[in-house]
Amino acid sequence: MILTVTLNTALDLTYGVPELVPHASHRVSDISERPGGKGLNVARVLSALGHETVVTGFAGGSTGTVLRELLAGLSPQDTRSRNTEPGAPEADVPRTGPRTGATGTSPEGQDDRAIPADAAPAPHASSAARSAPAPITDALVTVAGNTRRTIAVVDRTTGDTTQLNEPGPLVSADEWSAFLVRYRELLAGADAVALCGSLPPGIHVGAYAELVRPARAAGVPVLLDTSGEPLRRGIAARPDLIKPNADELAQLTGSRDPLRATRDARRRGAHGVVASLGPDGMLAVTPDGVWRASPPDRVRGNPTGAGDSAVAGLLSGLVEGLAWPDRLRRAVALSAATVLSPTAGDFDRTAYEELLPRVDVEEHRPAA
Repeated sequence: MILTVTLNTALDLTYGVPELVPHASHRVSDISERPGGKGLNVARVLSALGHETVVTGFAGGSTGTVLRELLAGLSPQDTRSRNTEPGAPEADVPRTGPRTGATGTSPEGQDDRAIPADAAPAPHASSAARSAPAPITDALVTVAGNTRRTIAVVDRTTGDTTQLNEPGPLVSADEWSAFLVRYRELLAGADAVALCGSLPPGIHVGAYAELVRPARAAGVPVLLDTSGEPLRRGIAARPDLIKPNADELAQLTGSRDPLRATRDARRRGAHGVVASLGPDGMLAVTPDGVWRASPPDRVRGNPTGAGDSAVAGLLSGLVEGLAWPDRLRRAVALSAATVLSPTAGDFDRTAYEELLPRVDVEEHRPAA
């Protein structure tokens, strides 16, 4: 099982407009809503790759209810199998928990729920065979505040996206403590954990460092994907891998040179660093070597979720024991295929299969 942590979950709304014009009214041509936040996007892709995934973090209020119903594959109108109030009785819902460790109810009185994923299957990096989508288990912790919304406005003429992100609910000290108990229980059955995204109001800036330490103590590989001061604090706890983009890496290290900045990030505590360089691919500096992976073609579309798909590629490759070049090849192909999909958390399967064998991975060898 792979555990993904999304402390600031979101209901992702995508509005398509024929053309986005500043200071003008627009008629929306198409609308979609999905359960979102970086870790939930990662989980959706992992499921499509055939990996059983548990998602945890916070959800609350009416938006949180809709998020969980969508995550479960239910329509917002059908709530008979779900009651999100702590301790409330529930209708029969299929459940699966981690392979080992604690099962049963969460600190908030909510059972883990096995969720049939609706994402399309995709092949692994070294195989053309497709895996059946694996279940995603909902282990989110209920909070009193309302889960945030993110709004992506996609210009269907240019393919460009304008993103609006709400801040998220205020999380209390008691809610944070309840989450920590649940997180430690879930680590017992995890093969790897991804800590993803921004922190909601009320969570201290060193929260990710607090989550990295028990994962490492349990021997669970941990990937950290955040930015700013939470990344700076988290990296000091020595995560196994971080995945900053170019701007986040420059903010962390003060350098715009990708190789220099990535090496600097390793010196600050990360065992491995994979820098996302946008259309130029990825750069990995690891204990096993340095590689650069580049997509065969530049793609244009909605970049929302592309970094999350890359995280899924890296994590799945780690759990499967793939060599670094194959992990990077998968991550780059998934990222590019996500840009070609209009909705966060999805990737274009046909594009992924076509791109995968064409991703170029070169090992960097220091000059003699």
